[in-house]
Amino acid sequence: MGKLIFRKDGTAQGVAKQRLIESLAKPDRRIIYDPYAKNFVLGANIIKLMGHRLSVWLGNKIIPGMHEHLISRTRYIDDLIEKSTFANIEQYVILGAGYDSRAHRLKLPSKLKIFEVDQSEVQELKRLRLPDNMPNRESITYVDIDFNHQSLKEQLINVGFDQNKSTIFTLEGVSQYISREALDATLKEVADLNPNSNSKIFISYVNKLLKEDSKACFGKGYSKPEKAVSFITNSAAKMGEPWISFYSAEEIESILSQNNFTLIENKTLADLNSKYFTPVGRTIPENHIFKLEHFVIAESKKK
Repeated sequence: MGKLIFRKDGTAQGVAKQRLIESLAKPDRRIIYDPYAKNFVLGANIIKLMGHRLSVWLGNKIIPGMHEHLISRTRYIDDLIEKSTFANIEQYVILGAGYDSRAHRLKLPSKLKIFEVDQSEVQELKRLRLPDNMPNRESITYVDIDFNHQSLKEQLINVGFDQNKSTIFTLEGVSQYISREALDATLKEVADLNPNSNSKIFISYVNKLLKEDSKACFGKGYSKPEKAVSFITNSAAKMGEPWISFYSAEEIESILSQNNFTLIENKTLADLNSKYFTPVGRTIPENHIFKLEHFVIAESKKK
C-alpha cells in the first residue's frame, strides 16, 4: 500500500496538501476553503499544527510561489465551474480528477451530473478516504481510465454520459503527464462527446520555455529558476509521474481549434495576482511569481 500511495497518487496528494494549507488561513485572508483536503494528505495533523503562515513560509524556502500558483489555479476553476453550472450547464466531467473535491465543497445545482475520471488506483483510494456523508455524493459517477490507452468517449458513454446535454470539462494539471497524441485524442473525444450541444473546457499546460528559457517562466528576480525547474520535474519523475509534454500558447490554441474549440482565456498566476491575492492583503511579489503553467478556457465552436 505504501508504494501505491506514493507512486500512484503523489501528485494528487501534493495538490490536496496545498488546499489544506490554504484552508488554514483566516477566513478573510484565504483564497479557497476545502474542509475535505485533510482526508487525502499524509501528515495532515502536523500541517494543521503548523498552521497556514508557517506552512507557506516553509514551502517558499523550497519553491517560492508554488503554493500560490496551485491555489490560484484551484480558485480559477472554482469560479469557472460555479459560473457555468448556474448558466444551464448540465454535466461536469473532471478529467484526471485526482483528489478533486469540487463536487462536495462547491455549491452546485442538485441536478448537475458529475463524472470523475482518473486511474483506477487513485479512484479507489479516494473513495476509501471520503466520509460517507459527503455532500452530492449521489451525483458523482467514478470513471476509471488510462488516458494513454483507453477511449474517453467509450468509457463515459458506458456509464451514462448524455451527449445531448451541455457539459463542462476540466483537465487540470494533466497535460504535462500525457503524450501530445494522447492530449489531441482526448480533446477530439471531448468534442465528439457533445457534437450538438454547447460545451466548455478548462485545460492547463506547462510552457515549453521551461526547457528552453526557464527565466521566462517566472517573475522578474525569481531566485534560481533553473534549480526550481529541476526540483519540480525531478520530484514528479521520482513519484512515477514524469512531465513529458510542453506547449506554447500558439500550439495549445491550434490543438483546441483543430478539435472544434475556440480559446477564450489564457492566464497565469501573474494575471490572477491582483484578482485573488491583492484584495485579501496577500499580493505576491514579482520574484515569487510562477508563469510556467497556463490556465486556459475554451468553448465549442458554434455550428
